[in-house]
Amino acid sequence: MDKQFLTYLAVMAVITYLIRALPLVLARKKIGGRFLNSFLYYVPYVCLAAMTFPAILTATGSYLSGGAAFVVALVLAWCRRGMFTVALAACLVAYLTGFV
Repeated sequence: MDKQFLTYLAVMAVITYLIRALPLVLARKKIGGRFLNSFLYYVPYVCLAAMTFPAILTATGSYLSGGAAFVVALVLAWCRRGMFTVALAACLVAYLTGFV
């Protein structure tokens, strides 16, 4: 292996470790504050949405079919349908609008 690659790998490993370890070291007592707790509660959902939303629109190769499937899934999820129903309807809409 290249020495430069191993150096980059070691630096990335140290930075990744520090990012994960520093919050545990710095925040020893329970996090107080209603606003901060509510903010931290939604961080995983926001990160997941930020990662998956662009993939939803571009997965089919057409923004039209991806957007239509997203809208259908959003409406069905809002109406409290099951996950299987939402996923199946979104796939079906993406497939059918792919022909347009």
